[in-house]
Amino acid sequence: MSLDDDLRTIDGDVYVSPRHLASTTGTGDPALAPLRDLGWNLQHDDLGNAYLNAPDRKVRLGYLPEGEDDGLWRINAYKDPFGPPTWGVCFNDSCPTEFVTAFTTALAAAYEHGPSAYLAAPDSRSADREPFLAAVPLIKRGWQLDRPRWGALAIQSPDGLAGLEFTTGHLDPEAELTTRDARWQLWAGTSIDRPAWYATASTVTPVDLIRAITECVSDPAPLPRWREETHSYVQGMAQLTPVVPPRPPGPTPLDVQRAMRRPAALTTSHSVPRWSTTSRPALPGPRR
Repeated sequence: MSLDDDLRTIDGDVYVSPRHLASTTGTGDPALAPLRDLGWNLQHDDLGNAYLNAPDRKVRLGYLPEGEDDGLWRINAYKDPFGPPTWGVCFNDSCPTEFVTAFTTALAAAYEHGPSAYLAAPDSRSADREPFLAAVPLIKRGWQLDRPRWGALAIQSPDGLAGLEFTTGHLDPEAELTTRDARWQLWAGTSIDRPAWYATASTVTPVDLIRAITECVSDPAPLPRWREETHSYVQGMAQLTPVVPPRPPGPTPLDVQRAMRRPAALTTSHSVPRWSTTSRPALPGPRR
């Protein structure tokens, strides 16, 4: 793909950096696509909410713009389709859509591998399922341990405007699925208590799925957005770089044919503007 083609596919007129200061794109289709491509069943209700169900009914996604709270995305997995959720993940209505897409892409890959992948709970005794492996992408990209809150370990972005919090101790399984009192919480803004956006994951959410989010959140590449739709807090704290507009396309074969059909009088190279300083001298008039 050429540079011009790349530029024409950019949905925005500015790049937001760092990307954790971007907000939602306002459309859920990119995040739904990885699961829809697997043939998951899509349904809608009368309010405009969308629901995706895995073929075996063991994973469900709700896209809830008309939900009861600001949890726009809710994804739950089940060992028993008729039992309580085994794990749950939530993204609020301001979370950048790219972070949700990173999660659903990883979920689609795990689902294809089977329940041993998408129901694999973190395990501190297992080298490849150690819970804190989810934080490795952040640490590798300069995020640092923050002053811990009571009962929680925290990692903060270099600019101090995003963080990951891991809550220790016992948590209420139901509260983890319905509130922000979950084992994992990613957020951005000036305060975790009033974040610009947040994402939560319950205790037994597979490490690889959480890591897909942290990998995307800490990616140094900026995200494209439309300036007029960029929230005020972003404009004040983030770096906004204009997207270079695409160069005008070259002439088409039809343009060339039309140019060749023009009358010679219109294309002659020695035509002179009426008031040009290089006009020919006036011819002498008739004698009286």
